[in-house]
Amino acid sequence: MSDKRDPIVFELFKNAIFSIADEMALTVFRTTYSGVLKDNMDYSTGFADADGKLVAQGLTLPGHLGSVPTAMQSIMRHYRDDMQPGDVFIMNDPFDGGMHLPDIFVFKPLYHEGKRLAFACTVCHHSDVGGRVAGSNASDSTEIYAEGLRIAPLKLYDRGTLNTTLMTIIEKNVRLPVQVFGDLRAQLAACYIAEKQFAELVAKYGPEQTAYYMNETIDYAERLTRAAIEGLPDGEWSFEDWIDDDGIDYGKPIRLFVTITKAGDQMRVDWTGTSPQVKGAINNTLSYTKAAAYTGVRSVLPQGIPNNEGVFRAIEVICPPGTVGNGVLPAACAARGLTGFRMVDCMFGALAMMLPEKVKAAGDGGNTGISIGGYHADRKPFVYVDFTCGAWGARPWADGLDGNSHMFANMASHSIEVTEAEHPIQLLAYEFVPDKAGAGKYRGGVPFRRDYRFLEAEGVLQVRSDRRDHRPFGLYGGSPGQPSENYFNPETEHRVLPGKFTMNVKSGDVFRHVLAGAGGWGDPLERDPAAVLRDVRNELLSPAKARFDYGVVIDTVRWMVDVAATEKHRAQIRLARAWREVPKVQRDDALPQAR
Repeated sequence: MSDKRDPIVFELFKNAIFSIADEMALTVFRTTYSGVLKDNMDYSTGFADADGKLVAQGLTLPGHLGSVPTAMQSIMRHYRDDMQPGDVFIMNDPFDGGMHLPDIFVFKPLYHEGKRLAFACTVCHHSDVGGRVAGSNASDSTEIYAEGLRIAPLKLYDRGTLNTTLMTIIEKNVRLPVQVFGDLRAQLAACYIAEKQFAELVAKYGPEQTAYYMNETIDYAERLTRAAIEGLPDGEWSFEDWIDDDGIDYGKPIRLFVTITKAGDQMRVDWTGTSPQVKGAINNTLSYTKAAAYTGVRSVLPQGIPNNEGVFRAIEVICPPGTVGNGVLPAACAARGLTGFRMVDCMFGALAMMLPEKVKAAGDGGNTGISIGGYHADRKPFVYVDFTCGAWGARPWADGLDGNSHMFANMASHSIEVTEAEHPIQLLAYEFVPDKAGAGKYRGGVPFRRDYRFLEAEGVLQVRSDRRDHRPFGLYGGSPGQPSENYFNPETEHRVLPGKFTMNVKSGDVFRHVLAGAGGWGDPLERDPAAVLRDVRNELLSPAKARFDYGVVIDTVRWMVDVAATEKHRAQIRLARAWREVPKVQRDDALPQAR
């Protein structure tokens, strides 16, 4: 047996533990049934020690950074002294360790010679868990009881014996039991893969050294995190942003307010001042609010710090109960993803004051949730769930990314071919939309639109989107991105739809969603004219918008920048800006007096 303090052995062990978490993630990806997992990849895997402390998280969703520790605390609170080899635990209750009902946790304690040494951890977004609307994530539900099947922390397996009563309850309360059971089996498969590989690790290092190195992996992450935070400037920074509404009280904005305090090697993220919880289903659970805070802080720390409980020890997160960031019963929370994504952008707003050269502007507002459900002619149900996002805010050194998932999600897009093969849906368009990215020295990411044509006789469409009234903010002179858009039958009725809604659809109906454009960074007049020309040539920007936003005049006959005209036009814009900044009384004095 190697010495516990051997740094080479520790590095090998640490990499092995994280490899197990990654192998679990690949197992879910390879064996799952639903598109929201195999295409969107809305799931996470992790590895915890015998006390439920997170040691490693797979390369999956940052949005789940705070979820496993909170869920494990609930499992330990209920079952710490009631665990045996062969047990498997399941839960999704947002008010007892969970996040929202579609996210189902499966945990398997791992033993060696009768002693518990670790836990294999998985959480997957299931495409339906019952409730009033197919997909179980409607933003216009008003209480948790309408959202689906609520599973308290329970034993799915007791000493290797399946809880058939619980499985029957699940089967009778979800629209797609075959798919839900298939996805649960994918989670179980990941846990069993972890069990096998962890046993090999224990055989190599021994149980005592394995436990020691798991604890050391957590302590190591804490040391790195505190050292990195120590190097950041001390101080306090606050930022405010607004969600358009909750889908129930239309036009009533919802405040997000964060204060980041940094002193020494510790940070505090305080959401006091955020709006009270709302009627609609966008209320966060505390674990998801923590994940948003951790993601924001991690984005300004060096790479290479392991994702585990050690990181969280250095970052205190406060959010008062009864707020939209920490809902209490009977708060609806199925669409809480919207609030979580927006909280990450709110973090960027505060961090940009702390570290102006390291933080990007607001992205498209987080993922838009689209669910389409109903029944085929033979009464067989179908549920399509899609989470879509794709525009990063501009960075202090480069443009925002186009067509790239929000930092909080790390999700992929559904395959159009698979979607059309598996659901009564046709994708008519999936393309970038010009003139919507926020202008700046570095522009925001360009958003895209999707057109969905419904092909079954009838169904229900549910949409959760935002960033219409309160556009994605720019930074340091950058312009905000253009708002999101929803249309019903855009080529015929062209009916404008609200940001959040549930409605009936019929065969041939088309829904169009246009993401919001991301915010820009820096003065647009400082943008390289060649970069403006490139965007015009790529049809991401019109010649008229290039002139209006950037003062760049494009010769569309020769497709080149008219340098002289550009310099003249930019000088005129700067003069007009300076004139506007002069106090009105001085402007009046400078004008010729009327005779």
